Amino acid sequence: MPNRLELANAIRFLSIDAVQKANSGHPGMPMGMADIAEVLWNDFLHHNPNNPQWMNRDRFVLSNGHGSMLLYSLLHLSGYALSLEDLKHFRQLHSKTPGHPELGHTPGVETTTGPLGQGLANAVGMAIAEKHLAATFNREAFPIIDHYTYVFAGDGCLMEGISHEVCSLAGTLGLGKLIVFYDDNGISIDGKVENWFTDDTPMRFRAYGWQVIPKIDGHDSKALRRALIKARKNKDQPTLICCKTRIGWGSPHLAGTASTHGSALGEAEVAATRQALNWPHAPFIIPDAIYKSWDARKQGQKLEQAWQTLFAAYEKDYPDLATDLLRRSTHRLPPNWAEEAKKFVQEQNAKAESVATRKASKYCLDYFAPRLPELLGGSADLTESNCADWKGATVFSPETPQGRYLHYGVREFGMSAIMNGMAVYGSLIPYGGTFLTFSDYARNAVRMAALMRCKVIFVYTHDSIGLGEDGPTHQAIEQAPSLRLIPHLSVWRPCDTVETALAWQAALEHQGPTCLLLSRQNLPFQQRDAQTLAMVAKGGYILADHAKGLPDALLLATGSEVSITLQAAEALKKENILVRVISMPSTDTFLKQEAAYQAEVLPPQITARIAVEASASNFWYQFVGLNGKVIGLDRYGASAPAKDVFQDCGITVERIVAAVKEVMHGDEVVEFSGFRA
Repeated sequence: MPNRLELANAIRFLSIDAVQKANSGHPGMPMGMADIAEVLWNDFLHHNPNNPQWMNRDRFVLSNGHGSMLLYSLLHLSGYALSLEDLKHFRQLHSKTPGHPELGHTPGVETTTGPLGQGLANAVGMAIAEKHLAATFNREAFPIIDHYTYVFAGDGCLMEGISHEVCSLAGTLGLGKLIVFYDDNGISIDGKVENWFTDDTPMRFRAYGWQVIPKIDGHDSKALRRALIKARKNKDQPTLICCKTRIGWGSPHLAGTASTHGSALGEAEVAATRQALNWPHAPFIIPDAIYKSWDARKQGQKLEQAWQTLFAAYEKDYPDLATDLLRRSTHRLPPNWAEEAKKFVQEQNAKAESVATRKASKYCLDYFAPRLPELLGGSADLTESNCADWKGATVFSPETPQGRYLHYGVREFGMSAIMNGMAVYGSLIPYGGTFLTFSDYARNAVRMAALMRCKVIFVYTHDSIGLGEDGPTHQAIEQAPSLRLIPHLSVWRPCDTVETALAWQAALEHQGPTCLLLSRQNLPFQQRDAQTLAMVAKGGYILADHAKGLPDALLLATGSEVSITLQAAEALKKENILVRVISMPSTDTFLKQEAAYQAEVLPPQITARIAVEASASNFWYQFVGLNGKVIGLDRYGASAPAKDVFQDCGITVERIVAAVKEVMHGDEVVEFSGFRA
């Protein structure tokens, strides 16, 4: 029977050998945290390698994702579908063992990690999801949702500002089944962190409201077991277990140094480490006895079967709850979803109300939230400004974990990464609101949502210079086009209540993240016949066409600029210039349509094209061509009432009219003043 050191050394040497073979990677963390991982995975973690998606499994998140070989070694040893050959192809093209763990790429990986701190934030989202779903679905004698979320995090994760945002909130929310192992090895890429990271980390987390278990020897299995038992008993507070470890543990000459952080040890040091740890086996050779001790498949199957038996009894006693949970866990919307959504859109079209699209978004929430129990939302301290809640919403709190509205506080980055964690957990559709300009605070979490194709909805209000008096610091300029450049991210900027309703419907149906860019100011309702209404969902459509045949020019616009563009079209009509106005609330959705439809909306023979949007202009040249014009904003705004800011920035009817004449006839365009550096 192998001892604990031998079991941990299997992790160490698989990691050492894979990094050495690739001549790329991070061996130090797996070597330093191997003993912690061995105790957690062999003595506490509930999981089933035969079914990585078992609903009630414990979640394990490697927030310090650069140490990915630790996770790959654990998955391989415990019996997941990750072969020795996969480990040998670490960091190679199209392998199942990429440089950082990637969701959907490797069985058993719960979330994509690597950007430090975000895995920890995802785990907070998972713990919120577990707490909420347990309160929603569990009944007496039926703990259907009942598990822990475990995190490995290093100094780098805790230096990142996002760790403050999410850990502060986790303490406030009393996420007692969240347990974080802090790998306190005192080393980062630049060397000893004592020169730039001298926080009293235990005191910091106690201030957040966490249970802190300090000064644990990360290489002492008995101390680790005691700490874990204590952590699991406290259901009212998240727990930080501070583990003092030695990076590169076992390396005779490099342990405890930054040299082991991000580079292969080198053949000589690998040989010396084998000798020092009495590991006589060749690279990638693990003795059968060690494999047998690590194999978690039989125990995992037993755990899941016991749960399946419990769920079968639950399904018999609570069939409606069981049906709803299974529906949500398989990412299916309710059976009557299509009819309900269509009805709502038709109602908005009939109401013909002119309101801000942020208010139109609240109408959507008031309608959809009662019909979609999986919708769980919040705002970064801007609930009223974002119109982010709905009638009858209950706030999520330690006392009301069944609540579906979350006050995130001023934590845009943390909110976004927490939502990603909820989405990858499953059975929830999270959304969160802030101002569009503050999407910059959250940008890397938005990118990670796109990379993982998380079904999250980012509600971004105050979408342009139209917010007026708050001025350039709050007025979004470059944000809309930059979000549109992110692969797999769908972006909608609606012009009225109908487009907002269809944007929400699209977001709820999209298997990936969506951004809704919404106005602060009121926008006029646009009349549509039934045929036009049916085209809105295509992302771009003909809203008005003054020509019976081909128009003289094409005008494209989004959001608040649609109404200005329609006014310009009317002015041009008086001069016998007949144009077509295309509303394009979602460019990515439009570009997914068949080529024939795109050509119908934007006839290729019409080269006189103008795009109008109060944001950075370069994005739109793909639609108007180099000979077209973009009435955009390649400067910052101003602090004044919205009408004055639009005038000052040149987003006017007069400028659109002049630009159309220029692209048609070469007339000199009337420029505007007021550019800023």
